[in-house]
Order: sequence, then structure tokens, then C-alpha cells
Amino acid sequence: MQFGLLLMIALVLNACSSTSPSVNHERTAIYRSTDQSSTISTQKGYPPATYSGVFQKPGELEPAVEFWRKTYAVWHRSEVAFHDDRYMDVIYEVMVLPGYVAEGLTSDQKAIVSQRRDFWKVQLAGLENKLRYNAPLNANDRQLIAKLQSSGHQLNKLLNGASERVRSQRGTRERFKRGREISGRYAPQFRKIFRNAGLPEELALLPHVESSFQPAAKSSAGAVGMWQFTKSAAKTFMPGNGRIDQRLDPVASAHGAARYLSYAYGKLGDWPTAITSYNHGIGGMKRAQSQAGRNFSNIVAAYNGPAFGFASRNYYAQFLAAREIASNPKQYFAEGVQYESPLGAGQYLAVE
Repeated sequence: MQFGLLLMIALVLNACSSTSPSVNHERTAIYRSTDQSSTISTQKGYPPATYSGVFQKPGELEPAVEFWRKTYAVWHRSEVAFHDDRYMDVIYEVMVLPGYVAEGLTSDQKAIVSQRRDFWKVQLAGLENKLRYNAPLNANDRQLIAKLQSSGHQLNKLLNGASERVRSQRGTRERFKRGREISGRYAPQFRKIFRNAGLPEELALLPHVESSFQPAAKSSAGAVGMWQFTKSAAKTFMPGNGRIDQRLDPVASAHGAARYLSYAYGKLGDWPTAITSYNHGIGGMKRAQSQAGRNFSNIVAAYNGPAFGFASRNYYAQFLAAREIASNPKQYFAEGVQYESPLGAGQYLAVE
């Protein structure tokens, strides 16, 4: 009798354990799946991962981070920096556009920027040729050489192809500050979403890079909303009934971003690469890792994938710069930032 009772108890316990798997076990199955569309789109939770080395900043990235700190918080929208698109600490000039400068440039102002960019291309190409053929240098040449040497880079290496790397960047201080103000409306919910997903809360700052917290932002590539989801990514990471474009809902999109970043981290293994995949895609970053290795600085410096251009190379540095400014806004905006009031319960859709 006693043996029969013990046997019955054992059978009941075994049945319970086989029909009630733990949440972690279920999420591990999702995490290991290679069919992204069939698992992520239907799950209610997030894949688990051990997040380590949060937001590393290799020394090699500091010039790029500093460049974006200046873009976001120092240079105004009336200022245009002409710089090397690889050596981000090489800035040839910061020009102030004449007259009133709005969020968008007029055709005349665009022409001024284009002409000045061409000027620097000609200067650099001419200097490279003069040095190659030992031609006489004028005062402007010597001044430009001094500027290049002050950057600490080897002159010959820096000048090789420099004329093809000239890029212009407008300051976005006003836009970034406005984004900080708008972020006050969403930050508490965004941080809670990432925290509940087991992710670093500071990922809630990504809209500074994507849209400056503009809920109705649209890109030329078809990305929409504050978190800049494409239609295909939205179907996978923020599924709905299809009647409403959830990409325009900042909170729903934040949930989608949390699902995506958790999945990307699980596939790629570190935050610099996972965050960059938000711009370049998980498959693209896996190819980068296979070609350049898992050292993120090497990926930025050496990976030459056809779609891995300026935006992808700089995406993580932009995030780091936005994070540093957000962590100490008084240092960058001494005049103060007037944060908007947080959304109340049930307030999600905020299209302006």
C-alpha cells in the first residue's frame, strides 16, 4: 500500500514537470531558433541572454564619438563641418552659413555647401599631387599640411585618397535638444519596456539617433516612426492585426525594438554589433564578423561590405555620443532643457 502511494505521487510529479516547462526553458527554445519569422513574431516574451560588457567604447572609436558629440550638442544647424569620412578627428573647416538657416536648407544654401565641399576636394587632390611629384608648395598648402599633421595621423596615409573622403555634416544642436525635450514624454515607458525585457535601459535612447524622437519621422528607405521600422521588420517584431500602422505608435514600436535588439544580441553576441545591426541588419553584421572578426573596432576600420557605408560605420558611435550627452545634459545645454510631461496610463499613439 505504501509503495503504491509513493509510486502514484512520483507519477503525478513527473506529469507536472513535463507539461509545465519554466519560462526560461520556453525562451531558450526561441533564442536558439534559426527561423526568425516563425518564432519572434508569435512570442509574447523575449529571448534570454546574458548581457555582458555593456556598451564598450574602444579607444579607437573616441574620435568618432567626439565628432558626434559636437554634431549633436555643439554645432548649430547653421554650421557645417567639412571633414574626412574615415578619420573623424580630421575636420578641415566649420563654416557658418549666411542668413537665416531653417531645419531644411534652401537651394542656395545647399549650393554653398556643395561648392565649399568641392573646394576642399580640389585642395586635397592638389596637395597630394604636389607631394607625390615634389612640386613647390604655397602658403595654403603648408597650412593644410600643418592641420593634417596636428591630427596625429601619418601624413602620407591620410592624404592617400583624402579628396574622395571629404564629407559635410550640419550641426544638429537645435534638433537634438528638441529631441531631449520630447523624450521626457516617453522615457519612463521606454525604459520600463527595456528593463522588463531584461535589456539595458539606455537602449531607450536610440530614437535620438533614429529620429530625434519625432513620432511621424519617415526615411527615404521607407522606415517610419520614432523607432524607424520598415514594414517587413514591423511584421516580424511588432505583429498586429494590420489595420493600424503600429510603427506610428512610439510605445508599440519600443516593444518591437526591444524584441529586435534582444534577438540581435543573441545572434551577434555583443552590444556594439547588435546596435549597429539596427542600421545594417543582423545578416550584414554576421558577414562583417566573419570577414573582419569579432573585434568591433576592426569591423569599423576594415570591413568593406558594399552596404556598410558611413552611416553603418558610425551608428554605434552616434549612440554612444547621444548616451553621454543624455547622461549629463547640463554640461552640453547650459541653458537648460524643458522636458515634456510623461505620457499618462493608456496614452500610446502620439503622431504629430
